[in-house]
Amino acid sequence: MFSKIATMKSTDSYWDKIEKVKMKIRSADAILIGAGAGLSTSAGFTYSGKRFEDHFPDFIKKYGFKDMYSAGFYPYETLEEHWAYWSRYVFINRYENAPKSVYHDLYNLVRDKDYFVLTTNVDHCFQKAGFDKRRLFYTQGDYGLWQCSKPCHNKTYDNEAIIKKMVAEQEKMRVPPELVPRCPVCGAPMSMNLRADNTFVGDDGWHMAAERYQAFVSRHKDLNLVYLELGVGGNTPGIIKYPFWRMTEENPQAAYICVNYGEAVCPREIEGQSICIDGDIGEVLELL
Repeated sequence: MFSKIATMKSTDSYWDKIEKVKMKIRSADAILIGAGAGLSTSAGFTYSGKRFEDHFPDFIKKYGFKDMYSAGFYPYETLEEHWAYWSRYVFINRYENAPKSVYHDLYNLVRDKDYFVLTTNVDHCFQKAGFDKRRLFYTQGDYGLWQCSKPCHNKTYDNEAIIKKMVAEQEKMRVPPELVPRCPVCGAPMSMNLRADNTFVGDDGWHMAAERYQAFVSRHKDLNLVYLELGVGGNTPGIIKYPFWRMTEENPQAAYICVNYGEAVCPREIEGQSICIDGDIGEVLELL
């Protein structure tokens, strides 16, 4: 158990921390990357402000939405309007490239190391940057996949072709009725393969990735391992943050590195094994 006063911030200077991180990564036997939403935000995938306003002016005008994320949960009256919104959402966050080179910089940092990526992000940026898909575990799903909304079976379906067709053919905030996706087994509406409730489908690929992650952890548990946590907030700490803290404490050779804007902290118990950098991930990666 970690102490109730769970977090500490290092007193080292910013530049001292950068140099220490460089040394840790160079000497590491392996690197386990834990990536949260802050990494994609640093890469330019922002969900509010100008980017949201540029792509959804009609939905903002009609409903007064403030950000892309919350608008996705709105109970639209028709599936045609629902998919007009979601097709644009998926297109810009899954099938367009991130505006900044953050993911490519991260790949160049670890490409020659024995690495694995555990992420709650669903935007496919890792693979687009060159990361080996066999070294990735997307725990929360993928914007590029659909599933049955019930779900009646544990299978997912690629959505790229239909999403792009929806974006091209929608009019007046509606997609053509014939483009509304339905389950090929039971006929129910399809939904996004995202862990939003207990209907989430973990398909065969998801389970194989989970097994590869566990095998990586087991194989390196006593080695000089760097736990590199990037942009992980407090929404789902049980997936990345808490396990990284626990595994660092259990392995005296391990190092915990946290880069996060405003949330770079660690427990007292692993303070001596940790480097916490409060700053923009993209800027830190450029320095590394």
